[in-house]
Amino acid sequence: MNTESVVEFLGNVPLLQKLPSSSLKKIAQVVVPKRYGKGDYVVREDQTWDGCYFILQGEAQVSGPDEEDNRSEFLLKQYDYFGVGLSGNVHSADIVAMSQLTCLVLPRDHCHLLETNSIWQSDTSLDKCSLVERILQLDPLELNIFRGITLPDAPIFGKVFGGQFVGQALAAASKTVDFLKVVHSLHSYFLLVGDIDIPIIYQVHRIRDGNNFATRRVDAVQKGNIIFILLASFQKEQQGFEHQESTMPSVPDPDTLLSLEELRESRITDPHLPRSYRNKVATRNFVPWPIEIRFCEPSNSTNQTKSPPRLNYWFRAKGRLSDDQALHRCVVAFASDLIFCGVGLNPHRRKGVKSAALSLDHAMWFHRPLRADDWLLYVIVSPTAHETRGFVTGQMFNRKGELVVSLTQEALLREARPPKPSGTSKL
Repeated sequence: MNTESVVEFLGNVPLLQKLPSSSLKKIAQVVVPKRYGKGDYVVREDQTWDGCYFILQGEAQVSGPDEEDNRSEFLLKQYDYFGVGLSGNVHSADIVAMSQLTCLVLPRDHCHLLETNSIWQSDTSLDKCSLVERILQLDPLELNIFRGITLPDAPIFGKVFGGQFVGQALAAASKTVDFLKVVHSLHSYFLLVGDIDIPIIYQVHRIRDGNNFATRRVDAVQKGNIIFILLASFQKEQQGFEHQESTMPSVPDPDTLLSLEELRESRITDPHLPRSYRNKVATRNFVPWPIEIRFCEPSNSTNQTKSPPRLNYWFRAKGRLSDDQALHRCVVAFASDLIFCGVGLNPHRRKGVKSAALSLDHAMWFHRPLRADDWLLYVIVSPTAHETRGFVTGQMFNRKGELVVSLTQEALLREARPPKPSGTSKL
């Protein structure tokens, strides 16, 4: 087998899918093939542990004390593994080849490759990663269960930010599929308000695994309640037809536009804005976002000024990201909920009225590879609102004008109400 084939095989081993793709490539370079005939012992009980075994072809039987009563539970097939997480330095049972058997063995001296500080990078400590990458870091608890938290310097709006749900849930789903398959579409529903002070448990359901596509459903849970649901489809890269009718609008280059920090300073001193608004901006605690945003059109509008239901802005992650395409798509998913549904409120803003927008559902289609740490243009339009629900659509273009992502969202739009305790329905 060549290295590419080994990487593709290892990517289908559930144990390894939580690892950074860079770790998988390193493992592919050091695994050793071992072959056994039918009836051969692969390992013997009390044999010294020599590494981790991944079944490439054939079947093997674990011969333990309860072998006859639980025979089907101990049959090992392709993509199964053993020799991982042993409590001692010896194997606890015999393993016998039930057919011609081929295993790839990761020698014990290289088993440290199975442990990393991050699900995204193997060579960089988590504290040196960008903030958005740390927000999207999850702790694998079991094979299909991950834990996420809300970092103190993550964007929050009195509750868990919707983009955090989308990004973390997509990260959990991505870490249960072959890394050669990347997300091409997702659909999600926001059910309950998330509590920023407690962890979020992400339970991944492996709906389907095909040769070219895989489907996952993710339930986000707090206090025993499902508060968010995501359904995502993944595809292996394939050659096919290509066209693009959508055209990127003519907008200023992002390097010529003000950053949010610069925009804030200009608004504090802008004489065209109400003094009360300028004072509010100056005294409000400003927490920099992990996403850099630059608005394309200069505006003197405030959150109480009526304006058209559309917005264009450039965005990118702050800091350099690894080359893992799954990470870049998770970052874009995280960033996609920033300001998105609020555009639907623009025609309804007026002095003296506070309004609120709450995401109800969120859908994304990823058309082409992208880099979230390079500028992407986000074109947002809200074509309609009715009966407290507003609808927004979005397109994301790279700097070459290629359409890389399409989005839709429906949100609850209404006059602001006092916040409800977390764990209660958003409706």
